[in-house]
Amino acid sequence: MEATSTSTVLIADDDRAIRESLERALQLEGYTVRTAADGVQALAAVHSDPVDLLILDVMMPGVDGLGVARVLRAEKDRTPILMLTARVETPDRVAGLDAGADDYLAKPFELEELLARLRALLRRSAHVSEEGVEEGPLRVGELRLDPLARRVWRGEREIDLSKTEFDLLELLVRNHGIVLDHATIYDRIWGYDFGPESKNLAVYISYLRRKLEDGGPPLIQTVRGVGYTLRG
Repeated sequence: MEATSTSTVLIADDDRAIRESLERALQLEGYTVRTAADGVQALAAVHSDPVDLLILDVMMPGVDGLGVARVLRAEKDRTPILMLTARVETPDRVAGLDAGADDYLAKPFELEELLARLRALLRRSAHVSEEGVEEGPLRVGELRLDPLARRVWRGEREIDLSKTEFDLLELLVRNHGIVLDHATIYDRIWGYDFGPESKNLAVYISYLRRKLEDGGPPLIQTVRGVGYTLRG
């Protein structure tokens, strides 16, 4: 789904200048835009009228962006979330993923990069919603993944994944035993390549490993200089 008048984006940021500049820029790109000055307003807005995508600033008074994401995910709301953060260290990125964000962008950022990430998130969301083919669970060893229900189990333990984590794991499961290079994964999951210096994929892989393994044998293996593969 490319940006159209039917793509509604909610921007939640306590910085009025950023909020208003993003609103104008996205409107020029064809998005319908709603805004909120804090997390409480953002949750109220989504509860009253769902949107297609959320842009959440991490640092907001009261309920911050992480809190908004946690509430929505606890409610089983899978609306794509792009987190804006001034913190670029890996633990801070992991905190965003843990809260349920699908992507993150460090401030300051280029508008074109933000727009590219929004388009990719919307394409992925549309692809999932349009899938209507009945398909049974996929299995690799004790790992079971249900593409239709978007649920994952390892043995008897169900694993709660964010949208991006699920998409990444499904890609690896469907290519079980095949080494997927970084460029292929970026193209299939994000719709564009972040470049060789990006740690985006490594962060998602590390967090996915933490959720999947939980003391069990490793499933996702790194092939240095190439990419990743799932073996079970």
